[in-house]
Amino acid sequence: MDGPSRPCWLCGRRLGKRVEFHHPVPKSRGGRLTEAVHPICHRTLHATFSNSELGRIGADREALTANPDIARFLVWVANKDPDFHAPTAARKR
Repeated sequence: MDGPSRPCWLCGRRLGKRVEFHHPVPKSRGGRLTEAVHPICHRTLHATFSNSELGRIGADREALTANPDIARFLVWVANKDPDFHAPTAARKR
């Protein structure tokens, strides 16, 4: 499936006009595989996890969605338009 009819790897909603590609294992950790995600989903992942955490979790989507912050985000974004965008909070340090 290509383009907007494809689902977002993180939230499962239909992709909109803007699509970004997330490396489940960061490039800095040797990752090559990419997954199509909404920009807001991509920013939320990187605001929630460090690259070393993402490197450890890898492509385990279930481990990502088990995180309470990601779980709350997924409930909140579930009924939003595919092209919905909102500012993403800075990464918690």
